[in-house]
Amino acid sequence: MRHIDGDPAAEVAALYARTWPRLIGVLVSIGGSRADAEEVAQDAYVKLLGHWDRIRRYDDPEAWVRAVAVRTLVSRLRRQQVAARASAKLLGRTGEVREPDGEALDVSAALARISPAQRAVVVLHHVMDLPIEQVADELGLPPGTVKSRLARARQALAPLLAVQEEVPHHV
Repeated sequence: MRHIDGDPAAEVAALYARTWPRLIGVLVSIGGSRADAEEVAQDAYVKLLGHWDRIRRYDDPEAWVRAVAVRTLVSRLRRQQVAARASAKLLGRTGEVREPDGEALDVSAALARISPAQRAVVVLHHVMDLPIEQVADELGLPPGTVKSRLARARQALAPLLAVQEEVPHHV
C-alpha cells in the first residue's frame, strides 16, 4: 500500500535521522550501555516500520519510538539485575555497594544505584523535560505511579548527589 505523502521507508528513515541521537542519549542515561542502547533503539525503529501506517498519523511519532525503546530497555535491565542477584547468591556474595566517597559528583553513578524503572521516569521527566502525563503515557503507567517513582528516586538520589559545602571554621 502506497502512502500519499511518500515512501514509508523514506519517512521512517527521515524520522530515524532526526531522532536517533536523542534516543540513544536517553537510553544511555537510563543505564544502558551504548551497545544496548543502539540495539534497543534499532529494534524500536524496526517495530515502527511495521506499524508506520498507524503511527505516522500520531502527533509525535518520536514519542512512540521512545516509549517502545525505554520499555524494552527497562525490561532488559530488570532481567539483568535479577540474574546478577541470583548469581551473587549462588556465589555467596552479599551484593554490597560501596558508598560514594564525596570526592566527585557523578550523576551517572548515582542513577545507576536506583532501579531502572526509577531511572526511566527521572530521565524522561527531568532530562527530556516531559510532563508527568506524557511520561505516564509513554511508559504505560498511571500518572500517580510516575509521581511515586519520581518521589522515591529523588529520595534515593538526594544523599548520593548531595554536595558537601565546607563551612569555614572560626578560630
